[in-house]
Amino acid sequence: MTKRRRFSAEFKARVALDALSGGYTLAELAAKYNVHPNMITQWKKRAKEHLPELFAKDTDRSDAAREAEVRELHAKIGRLVVENDFLSKAFGR
Repeated sequence: MTKRRRFSAEFKARVALDALSGGYTLAELAAKYNVHPNMITQWKKRAKEHLPELFAKDTDRSDAAREAEVRELHAKIGRLVVENDFLSKAFGR
């Protein structure tokens, strides 16, 4: 009984990019990477499906980071207002 081979994400990405580039046939890629052509087809299909998400996540992350920064700044402003009020009452201004 043979063990199932596991491939790293980097390897799959490299093979999928080669397949997407169109420079080699599936048979050539299968021989080059010692992988069954069906696997290459699956990895290529998966790469095509997830490419839009890759670019969408960049903007989502920046929006989320921006929102987190705004929340943090609002909290800081709130603390400073409370400190300012306390100090102004303490020194009688």
